[in-house]
Amino acid sequence: MAQTPPPAGSNQGGLPYALAAYGIWGFVPLFFKLIASVPPVEVLAQRIIWSLPLCFLIMLFRRQIGEYLAALKDWRTLRLLLASSLLIAVNWLVYIYSIFTDHVLAASLGYYLNPLVNVMLGMIFLGERLSKLQLLAVAIAGVGVAILLAGALDTLWISLTLAFSFGIYGLIRKVVPVGSLPGLSVETTVLLLPSLAVSAWYLWAGDGRGFGSDGGISLLLMAGGVVTAVPLLLFATAARRMSYAALGFVQFLAPTLQFVLSLFVFHEPLKPAQLACFILIWASIAVFSFDMLRKMRAERMIEVA
Repeated sequence: MAQTPPPAGSNQGGLPYALAAYGIWGFVPLFFKLIASVPPVEVLAQRIIWSLPLCFLIMLFRRQIGEYLAALKDWRTLRLLLASSLLIAVNWLVYIYSIFTDHVLAASLGYYLNPLVNVMLGMIFLGERLSKLQLLAVAIAGVGVAILLAGALDTLWISLTLAFSFGIYGLIRKVVPVGSLPGLSVETTVLLLPSLAVSAWYLWAGDGRGFGSDGGISLLLMAGGVVTAVPLLLFATAARRMSYAALGFVQFLAPTLQFVLSLFVFHEPLKPAQLACFILIWASIAVFSFDMLRKMRAERMIEVA
């Protein structure tokens, strides 16, 4: 049975799921660096292929196969999940590319921007009202992006693609009438045939760097299914149990971890324009976080009263 969204103001039910999802995403560059010799498109295809069996095993355990089949038969639901599957495929591919080409900083910036994109999408499509402080936070972030246009244009496309593709993906998953796991399973089913074709082509005509070339690489590519399915399932569960603004607040965990990794583990250079943008984004986050905490405190006082 599909999960029902919580009543207005109930933002705590999805918090553990959100923390777990963003924590995994924060450290996932360490995993992908292990398979950086494999072409990004093949890594994407293998992620999709090996995540689907895991989804089916969990659905069998949770007795959700019926909901999965019902979603496939419902054209309105399937149409939404077709759109979300394309968005998540684009997001995965650009993210993998950013790690393989040593642009984890740009990916980190994209996911710093994503919560603010969530806020704007929630306002436009879900009727969520923005406070003056939230509007100020979005404006400050916009100035940061404008600075990147002048000094780091070569990686700005990575940041914006990641922010908007995942923001719109999360919006669709919030409103689509299907549970977290069956929805993810439908998405991977939609992407399965193209992924099998891509994998077969690389296996036949590849350069010996991908699946089947080495036992360790093959096992890591198979493990990519777990790395893909588990945090996405956690995220989809959180998205249906939290307000979109609160979900965006928790998302700051992942890009912070990625930012630390990029500087102190991968030793990426930090351009002046990027530094200026990050400072403005952090200022935006501070304003946004203050406003969110103020609202949560007010909600608790109302509940106690």
